[in-house]
Amino acid sequence: MSNFIAAFVVLIGFFLLMSIGYLVKRQAVAGSCGGLGALGIEKACDCDDPCDKRKARMAEQERKEKLAQNRII
Repeated sequence: MSNFIAAFVVLIGFFLLMSIGYLVKRQAVAGSCGGLGALGIEKACDCDDPCDKRKARMAEQERKEKLAQNRII
């Protein structure tokens, strides 16, 4: 039982340290490898035609980019 309590206290300690780091830097925890983008891979699947959800996200992103380009103010 004491091992469980010690592990729980250590886990809570790490959460507290990460939250303090976030409050100080205002930056989320980031990975070191850069993900798939670092390898030149645009998507996680190898399919030629993206799924409907991805098409909708891409269309929304394009719409936002066009709105940002055509802003008056």
